[in-house]
Amino acid sequence: MATEDSSQKLPQAEKPSEESNSDEPVSAEQQDSKPHILSPLKFANFELSHRVVLAPVTRCRALDHVPQPAHVKFYSQRTTSGGFLISEAAAVANDGIGFPNSPGIFSAEQVEGWKKVVDAVHEKGGIIFCQLWHVGRASHTVYQPEGKAPVSSTDKAIADGWTILMPDGTRGDYSKPRALETAEIPGIVNQFRLAARNAMLAGFDGVEIHGAHGYLVDQFLKNGINDRTDEYGGSIENRCRFALEVLEAVSQEIGGGRTAIRLSPIIDHMGAMDSDPVSLGLYLVQRLNELKEPLAYLHITEPRFTREGLKEEEDAEDEGEKMKKRRLCSLLRETFRGAFMSSGGFNKDTAIAAVANGKADMISFGRLFISNPDLPRRFEMQVKLTKYDRSTFYSSEQVKGYTDYPYFTSPRQAQFPVFSPSNSFNSSSSPTSSSIPAKKLTELSPSNSFNSSSSTTSSSLPAKKLPPFSPSNSFNSSSSSTSSSLPEKK
Repeated sequence: MATEDSSQKLPQAEKPSEESNSDEPVSAEQQDSKPHILSPLKFANFELSHRVVLAPVTRCRALDHVPQPAHVKFYSQRTTSGGFLISEAAAVANDGIGFPNSPGIFSAEQVEGWKKVVDAVHEKGGIIFCQLWHVGRASHTVYQPEGKAPVSSTDKAIADGWTILMPDGTRGDYSKPRALETAEIPGIVNQFRLAARNAMLAGFDGVEIHGAHGYLVDQFLKNGINDRTDEYGGSIENRCRFALEVLEAVSQEIGGGRTAIRLSPIIDHMGAMDSDPVSLGLYLVQRLNELKEPLAYLHITEPRFTREGLKEEEDAEDEGEKMKKRRLCSLLRETFRGAFMSSGGFNKDTAIAAVANGKADMISFGRLFISNPDLPRRFEMQVKLTKYDRSTFYSSEQVKGYTDYPYFTSPRQAQFPVFSPSNSFNSSSSPTSSSIPAKKLTELSPSNSFNSSSSTTSSSLPAKKLPPFSPSNSFNSSSSSTSSSLPEKK
């Protein structure tokens, strides 16, 4: 169902000029007329106090796939008044799981667990979207109901060289998937619709469809995976059909202003390659512009995600085609009529430049936010960052490497910022951090407790609420999520 405000036209974001370069520093003189990652932003029906977004990061702490009290603390620690968070990906059904102890949002217990998380974020004035995913072939029979094969657009397994994290902590090969029958696809679309409904019941402000990084939606989009011969395969139009049907179903259920999508046209994670990523990306974004209700935002993973350039770039390619691929994210930004979020290897300096030069409206941070729960304040105060411990990323430990990273507490850190790597983005030699004055944020609480008396819920720019979501019936369990198909489109 659509909300009464969801049909509002999105504000047009500032578009980058042909000459602008997101990696160029911005002078102090330019700063007065340009946005900053610490400046406010309005998009859809929301008002942010800054543009430093918590990216969706899989952490494997949801025991039995249910959010725990540790999740409440983790998300609350990273909440600021008017700040924006995206949850780790939540499976839309029990056959959409591919990680140990990754959360779902298809059962009553899961919805109740997420409700506690959302309440804690809202208590501090934050805004939070739930990322919805189905991993498709990026799974193993050990995670599937009755040990069945995972489903996908194809029956080709993920190539050797990629491994899956098993429940016992070891690595294994991905299982060979089963290609979905054409008649089964509406049922998968319906799983996303019901998951979006459940997200509203949990109190989330919206949902982000995970259409990136080689998971199910991406498995339909990329012709390096999708080898179908029906209406969901072959041409770019056909390969985009599944993603667009998911977006239409979710938008009809909760409203376009509550719906977003993440895409990665140029990223080849888990073999998700395409022979023409430029045409694929531009076609899909043009179709997003044509949806009946504008999306809340578009989230794009940049090629720097790989840190090694574009892996599919060939020496024999025309130089113009190479440049097109390198500029794809900018082309998508120029094409999309709405709020634009970028992610993938950003640091403070590159984020400041990207926002100031109009390459993005928001930047999402994953690993830096994991180890720095008060990341926006550290950016503001120009203090050193805590280094993350990669070995704890996918542990089921409820405290270590999850909620025990420290807050910035000492004013001395701001006076004498020190960070050892030479390429540190908060180094005093940084070209942008020395020339751009930090914008003041709402005061952040150093407390680790989400219900601390120093909560910032009364501070400036609180989240602007959409009308309450009132579904006609309660959440549907996973057992019903595949049995019913979408209502007929008018």
